[in-house]
Amino acid sequence: MLAIGDELLSGRTKDRNIGHLADIMTAIGIDLKEVRIVPDEEDRIVEALNAIRGTYDYVFTSGGIGPTHDDITADAIAKAFGVPCEHDEKALKLLADNYAGRGIEFTESRKRMARMPRGSIHIDNPVSVAPGFVIGNVYVMAGVPSIFQAMLDNVVPTLRTGKKLMSRMVICPFGEGVIGAPLRAIQEAHPDTIIGSYPRYEEGKFSTELVVRGRDEEKLAAATAAVEQMVERLKAQAAA
Repeated sequence: MLAIGDELLSGRTKDRNIGHLADIMTAIGIDLKEVRIVPDEEDRIVEALNAIRGTYDYVFTSGGIGPTHDDITADAIAKAFGVPCEHDEKALKLLADNYAGRGIEFTESRKRMARMPRGSIHIDNPVSVAPGFVIGNVYVMAGVPSIFQAMLDNVVPTLRTGKKLMSRMVICPFGEGVIGAPLRAIQEAHPDTIIGSYPRYEEGKFSTELVVRGRDEEKLAAATAAVEQMVERLKAQAAA
């Protein structure tokens, strides 16, 4: 994912799109592997996009496709692909009809929302009409969370999805310093699962949430059982 916007880096806007994308991708069996946040600077957007679009199956962007002067995402993506950024006739008509129906002038600034790289395909926007677009393996969507989410809903059915990642949680009453070595051994013995440890500190005591993730039910169950056995063994040792 490439999240675009000065406001994200200044802290003025607290991003909600990264977490939403991660939730949806996990649910449909696509691994979100990397997230970059870049400012509203054309060269930085181009550099980041070209660095990642050849590495991953899909790149999803958020932000910078509105009507104002600093909405430069469409231009930057066109530059990255080496194609012109131009007004799309279908997008112009969608927007013109929408503004006419609301009795609002279709200004030059609003027409900017119809600009996209030549050869792009629309991503429908059921919230505010102005479409996102797809070019190559790059899906360009709005930064406003409600619009980003609505656009993503339209994108998901077009993606090659995988098997859903399942998870199991084991509560461990010991801190990471105690479980680090045995947990590493379990991970090495169960390479088809992902084991994460999340420390907690409550009422003056350390504990850890252990989360086992996997796409194969049998392998997930085996790794979870190994983690549970480790916890019980450590409890017995502590009680001795």
